[in-house]
Parts: sequence; C-alpha cells; structure tokens
Amino acid sequence: MSEEKINGHKIDTGLPAGVTVEEIEIPVPWGHVAGRWWGPRYKQPLIAIHGWQDNAGTWDNLIPLLSPTTSVLCIDLPGHGLSSHYPTGMLYYVFWDGISLLRRIVKHYGWSKVSLMGHSLGGALSFMYAASFPDEVDRIICIDIASPAVRVPEHMVKTTGWAIDKLLEYENLSEDKIPCYDYEEMIDIVVDAYKGSVSRDNCKVLMKRGMAPTPAHLKKKGYHFKRDPRLKVSGLAMMSLETALAYATKVKCKVLNIRAIPGQNWERLDYYKAVVEKLKETADVRYVEVEGTHHVQLNSPENIVDILEDFLEEY
Repeated sequence: MSEEKINGHKIDTGLPAGVTVEEIEIPVPWGHVAGRWWGPRYKQPLIAIHGWQDNAGTWDNLIPLLSPTTSVLCIDLPGHGLSSHYPTGMLYYVFWDGISLLRRIVKHYGWSKVSLMGHSLGGALSFMYAASFPDEVDRIICIDIASPAVRVPEHMVKTTGWAIDKLLEYENLSEDKIPCYDYEEMIDIVVDAYKGSVSRDNCKVLMKRGMAPTPAHLKKKGYHFKRDPRLKVSGLAMMSLETALAYATKVKCKVLNIRAIPGQNWERLDYYKAVVEKLKETADVRYVEVEGTHHVQLNSPENIVDILEDFLEEY
C-alpha cells in the first residue's frame, strides 16, 4: 500500500504498488473537466461518473481491485471535485447537463461507441446517455440507481419557487461568507452529511478532491468545500415516472444494475423497480442485489468487483 500527503495530512491511498492513475483535464467552454485516468492510455476507457456532490474519488477503492489492464476514466462533473464551476448566472440541471458533458467528452476523444459506469447521479446519467444515443453505447453499469430521480409533478411544482430563490442566494454568497473549518471538523461535517453511507476513512478519500485550504487573502485558517454551492439546488432536475419509463424504452445496450441493500432509502422503491422492468423490454439487463450502503463502490468495493469483472469480460 502507498500513502499520500493531502493538505498536510498523511492519507493511506489504499492503492497497491504499480497501479497507474493519471490526473487529466478536458477543455470545455467554461474551463475544464478534471479526471483520473486509471490503467492504459492506449485503450478506450470505461467512463466512470460519480454521484451528486461527490467526485472522482468515489472510485478510488474500487478501480485498483479490477484487472490492471482495465482502462477507466473517472471524471469530476462540473462544479464538483477539481472541475471548473459554471459561470455566475448559470444553474445546474444536473441530469441534462451531464448528458451534454458526456457528449462533449465523446466528441473530444472521437469515440464512436462508449461504455459507462455510474453511481447514483452518475448511474442516472449513464441511463440517460444510453437512451439519448442508443446506437452509440455498448454497455452501462448503474450502481444503486435505475434512472434520474423520479418525483410526482405536484412535488416539482411545489418546490420550483423555493429552488429558484435558493439558487440566487447561493449565487450571491460573497467569498468572505464561505464557511471554513479545520481538517477534522470538516471531516466530521462530511461524515454527518452521509448519514452512515460513507465511513470516516472514506470521507477522507472523497475530500482529497472535495476540499481545499482557505485562500490566503481571506486571512482565515482551515479548509473550505470545493464544490459549487449551487449544486445543492437540484430540485429543478427531477422527472416524472412516465418520462423515466419513456427513456427506458430507448435503451438497447447491455445493462448491469447493482442495487445495494440497504443502500439508498428510496422514497418509492417501486419506481426504481418499474424502470428496471421497463429496461428489460428492449435491453439485456442483469439486475443484482448486494450487501452495502448507497456508496457500496466506495465503502465495500469487494462486494461488487467480481460482478463488475464478469460483466466486463462477458461483454
């Protein structure tokens, strides 16, 4: 095993000696998208996409367990991790923005077909991309999610005004009002926020890309969260069950859906299952339940690595 020094604190990376990973940047009109490219660069990679308000570090425990010949590009979505934030005046429609971003990456590298792996929001984006470009996706792996978050229309209508006001509040948050904490206090906050889904040690793994020292000119000691606070307003990106099912009918690729138990505390688990059943009408779907929290790929990667490798080898 190896260690890194992150923000002055020694962190066990958990990476076996010899595992290769390279930090990359992909240009986009508003800046860049950061990523970690694991394994060979001469092979087209599996694109891995993290969950809402997480970052590419969510794969740091899983990828090293795969064959070292597996090539995986783990990206930080806009506003997350080390990727550029959107300019002032823009808002995040996390599901729709993600499809556009994946399309930009595919065009940037000139790939004709892709394979995608996503956790939570990332799994929803994999589903949406496969439905939007059904002839250009070989396979998708969705971890503890089946489609974008589904809400009844009444819920979306009710929360729209609140979401817009909250967005403007975050947009007008002055730099000196950004909260700063010492390292262990910040980790405490993250642990509490994940409500048991991510262990304390794995929160430190995520925070390698999710926090940064407070800028010197603010004359404050400590660290702040790197992610864009506007990401907290995600209510404008939901869809109805009918819309999710309509997208599901367009997916034609191989699908691996891994649901963690107890995993996410789904408001309507029947919606999740309905999307999986709809997918089976047009796609070759493998649905597997495993023991783990919602962040099973980070907290218990050993519970899914064999399932992933079998799927990748078979297809």
